[in-house]
Amino acid sequence: MKLWMKSLVCGLCFCLLLSLCGFAGECDRVRGSVLRLHVLANSDSAADQALKLQVRDAVVAAAGDAFGNAANAAAAEQVAASRLAELIAVAQQIVTDAGYDYSVTAHITDQWFDTRTYGEVTLPAGTYRAVEFVIGEGAGKNWWCVLFPPLCVSAATDATGIDEVLDDTGEAIVSGNRQYAVRFKIVEWIESLAALLKIS
Repeated sequence: MKLWMKSLVCGLCFCLLLSLCGFAGECDRVRGSVLRLHVLANSDSAADQALKLQVRDAVVAAAGDAFGNAANAAAAEQVAASRLAELIAVAQQIVTDAGYDYSVTAHITDQWFDTRTYGEVTLPAGTYRAVEFVIGEGAGKNWWCVLFPPLCVSAATDATGIDEVLDDTGEAIVSGNRQYAVRFKIVEWIESLAALLKIS
């Protein structure tokens, strides 16, 4: 009887592991289909945090619908690269007009993000390609959103546009379905551990 129970537990663990591996693979495909925006404030002071939001608004407005016509995340990244100098200039103008002498830098990079919900869309934790703006020291709390599909550009609160870049499984994962909540936490823990080991 004990041997039977051990076999059953091992079998269940194996099935769970296979399920999580498949889910992690789908999460990875989601990450590869998204280009994110990341804005870091100079500091956590109220003034610097308010400035960060002004920069965010200006960058999002300047980006307009430029990313909405991209066929995929790679194409969106090319658009971002081609317009990066323009977007930096827009952000720098906001900072200067506000009376600060902070410099604004930006680059496209691989960036770690926790599991994050945007309206009805939940993106799994992990490393994403991101357009990152740094104001001054970049030592303050940050703000992030999604450039492609253009969720933050259109201030969307639903899954509009997601279905055009993800397959049915990927769309189900990001659509906020409660059945994935525990899996998101497990994948986030695994990805965090992997990131930590990579840094070490």
